[in-house]
Amino acid sequence: MNLAGTGLVLGAALSVQFGSAVATLLFPRAGAAGIVALRLALAAIVLLAVCRPRLRGLRRGDWLVAAGFGVAMAGMNGLFYQAIDRIPLGPAVTLEVLGPLTLAVVTARRRSGWLWAGLALTGVLLLGYQGFDSLTAAGTAFALGAGAMWAAYIVFSARAGRRFPKADGLALALAAGALLTLPFGIADAGAALLNPATLALGAVVALLSSVLPYTMELLALRRLPTSTFAVLMSLGPAIAALAGFLILDQRLSPPELLAVALVVAASAGAVRTPPPPVTASSAPPPVTAATRFR
Repeated sequence: MNLAGTGLVLGAALSVQFGSAVATLLFPRAGAAGIVALRLALAAIVLLAVCRPRLRGLRRGDWLVAAGFGVAMAGMNGLFYQAIDRIPLGPAVTLEVLGPLTLAVVTARRRSGWLWAGLALTGVLLLGYQGFDSLTAAGTAFALGAGAMWAAYIVFSARAGRRFPKADGLALALAAGALLTLPFGIADAGAALLNPATLALGAVVALLSSVLPYTMELLALRRLPTSTFAVLMSLGPAIAALAGFLILDQRLSPPELLAVALVVAASAGAVRTPPPPVTASSAPPPVTAATRFR
């Protein structure tokens, strides 16, 4: 059981929830596209300054992984914000989590992995079932697209963690994501992005929703199998429900209590399941001068 990896995932989920609470204050100021652009741009500035990734010596494959990672982050955030602008948050999160859980099933090398993914899916569906009657075709499509990008984010995060030292790959990916989203953010929010209050709130959101969770998730994927990590992603909706109960005094119905229990049980089972033995075909590539820690 990898307690360090699990702790990193939990820390990332908690950070995202606090970041989401602050992000709600930005919607009237900058709009969905503006928030995504501001988040990624400020997060990229912070990580580029901290990591100062070395660009010389990178191979074509390294650049492709960083670019794919950035596209996945931009798509995951942009599509999700477009989804919750059209449909309720509960079903939007439920549909989005289908991406990581599908990835967990595809990458699981043991039948028990399918069981944990199925339990997590059942729990997430119970958490988000209210509001399904108000779904729209556009909102559903955006949420499912965000889920697909979330699965791609997990895959590219794992690859970046193997190819780049420390958080260098994440810094480059955030820069790529910011370049992709800034034109849409500027078109949507314009000069509002430069408002001091908007910039201050954006910096908090960038730290809590991008810098901290993405770094912790990258480090977690160096310790956990992809299938296990993908199941642990279902803890996000459960943590949100518990936070509403503990902090906002929002009551949990019996189906929601059962949902939280199922997600927690699935996550615990996924973490406790031993990884499959490493074979010559599944072993990671050897560390080279381009990928070793400096």
